[in-house]
Amino acid sequence: MKYFCVNKNPQSYPEDGEQEVHKEGCSTPPLFANRHPLGDFDNCREAVAEARKKYNKVDGCKNCIPDCHTI
Repeated sequence: MKYFCVNKNPQSYPEDGEQEVHKEGCSTPPLFANRHPLGDFDNCREAVAEARKKYNKVDGCKNCIPDCHTI
């Protein structure tokens, strides 16, 4: 299991903005103050699904969980 968090601040691209999910050890994590903890999951799909319970638009980080990055 890996620990995941989601950036509280929406991304500036795409223009409609979305929250980005990151895995523990990511090379481009959000600032600590901007992290919303999601918890431990077996895979990124579960973490993204959890983030969608709180945020409408969610995507995975292209660096640490490219399997869940859709853009």
